[in-house]
Parts: sequence; C-alpha cells; structure tokens
Amino acid sequence: MEVINAIGRRKEAVARIYMSEGKGQITINKRDLSNYFPAATLQYIVKQPLNVIGVADNYDIKINLYGGGVKGQAEAVRLAIARALVKIDAENKPALKAEGFMTRDSRVVERKKPGQPKARKRFQFSKR
Repeated sequence: MEVINAIGRRKEAVARIYMSEGKGQITINKRDLSNYFPAATLQYIVKQPLNVIGVADNYDIKINLYGGGVKGQAEAVRLAIARALVKIDAENKPALKAEGFMTRDSRVVERKKPGQPKARKRFQFSKR
C-alpha cells in the first residue's frame, strides 16, 4: 500500500500526517505518541477515529506537527487521521462524520482591536 497523506488544522496547530500499513505505530515529530502527549486524554483524542472504525493496529502514522497548544495539536491530528481514513476507504466517512471528526473546527482567537486592551474588553469609561 502506498503512503496516504492528509492535513488537519485546529486553532493555530497544523498536522501533516503520512499513513501507511503497519502495526499501529504513531510517531509525532520523531517522538512516540506517549512521549509527545503524556496525558492519556490527549492520546485518546488522537486515536478516536482509528478506534471508531476499529483499525488502530493496522496503520503506521508519521506526523509533522507545529503551532498551537497541546489540545489544538491533538485535535488537528484527529482531523488529519479522519481525512486519511476517508481517503483510504470512502465507506468510513458516515461513521466518522456521525462522531464529528470530519468537521474542521474553525474557531480561532479573535484579534485585538486598536485602542482597546483586548479583543472585546474596553478601557474603563470615565464620565468626568
């Protein structure tokens, strides 16, 4: 089987993945998954699409990941894996879509406006 690649984004995080048949090895930036994401919840988020379809031990995944925080990075990887699984077999799409893994979460930090301390916060109003 050839290498399938896909991109996932969330907030400022970008994940480029390369998926090929293998034994379930997940490598992120040349580090093991459990080493890169020590928290069990983040490892669970990364593996969700694989577990839904039941192919967690069928693919080796190499991931290049940059930007954002740990939660955004984990969710970016989840989207990329889901997209790659659909590239491999289109019949996977309804199951992944039902779980919400095919949707790009477009929420990003609102920009700071000039003349204000933050994006929405205003300076204190003084009548006199």
